[in-house]
Amino acid sequence: MTTDMTTIPPLRSEQDGPALSELMTALPVATLVVRPDNSIADANVRAETLLNMARSAIVGSDVSRTIRMADMGARFDIWHSNKPISAYDVRVHAGRTAEMEVDLMIAPIVDHDGWRVVSIHSQSHARKIGHRGTAGGARSAMGAAAILAHEIKNPLSGIRGAAQLLESGNGGRDAALTQLICNEVDRIAALIDRMQDFTTDRTLECRSGNIYPLIDRAANIAAAGFAKNIRIIKRYDPSLPFAVINDDALVQVMINLLKNAAEALEHTAKPKIRVETAFRHGVSVVVGKGKGSAVLPIEIVVVDNGPGVPEHILDHLFNPFITGRRDGTGLGLALVDKLVRDMNGFVQYSRDREAGESTFRILLPMGMG
Repeated sequence: MTTDMTTIPPLRSEQDGPALSELMTALPVATLVVRPDNSIADANVRAETLLNMARSAIVGSDVSRTIRMADMGARFDIWHSNKPISAYDVRVHAGRTAEMEVDLMIAPIVDHDGWRVVSIHSQSHARKIGHRGTAGGARSAMGAAAILAHEIKNPLSGIRGAAQLLESGNGGRDAALTQLICNEVDRIAALIDRMQDFTTDRTLECRSGNIYPLIDRAANIAAAGFAKNIRIIKRYDPSLPFAVINDDALVQVMINLLKNAAEALEHTAKPKIRVETAFRHGVSVVVGKGKGSAVLPIEIVVVDNGPGVPEHILDHLFNPFITGRRDGTGLGLALVDKLVRDMNGFVQYSRDREAGESTFRILLPMGMG
């Protein structure tokens, strides 16, 4: 079977339904249809606007010339692959526009070998779909955290000691007040300790390992403590290969996600948390900075049947100090994001409104063993 190289592969639609050209026009993101020889077969209105080019100039041009990668090392991985590819926060020269940072989503068209659909999300849209190419949120807090840790934590021990002396000097008459002071000092010290997790930019030592004992350890901690009244369901893929991980980091990531889920279920009548694993074929991302592409087939998801993340914080969910709880610190998910990225993976959030479930999905590189 041969494919017409001059026309777009026909797509079936229901009788009296919209034509393909109408669907392309209505798409809310810049979209291109690319032939097997990398020439562009079609472009929608959003693509014309983003590229600052007329459709007549876009159609027929080489996609690798129209969307010129600032990191040329990743070009082969993107434009000469038959697999679905997601390239997050990559620098490109798009059409006649200045260099910009975008997300590129490339999807092969089923039953039409070599044909692909390319969608281009500008920087503002990239933030809304939950992916961050760098740990920008976490890293932005590093300087502030280091300064606060130095300027605040050191005097805390002195304040706590003074409160204890005050209690002993008054024969215990002010025990309740001094205990309040000590408790607040301990709370602030614990908060500073958590902030210091963001002050390091050192590389995590990762190795190929079995994720299941680590997930189970985190689940056991949750079941014995903050999630003791919540049903935790495990659905593991028994054939899952090893992942490239840091043991302590993965345990901390899972504890934070389970704790986040447990807190979201505080007012849910029949609370439950589901932990699942799977192997996802064809999932790859472009890591940029000359590193090419990375395959991330190891999936871990934490699902809860709570109310979900408030709409007003979705765009900044993984940034430090962003929380939907009145008593939250907003550091748990930011640390998850940092640790997962330090393991060369990424984490994303999604909401299934029909099922009434929230999902945090972790994708990690595959190891050997």
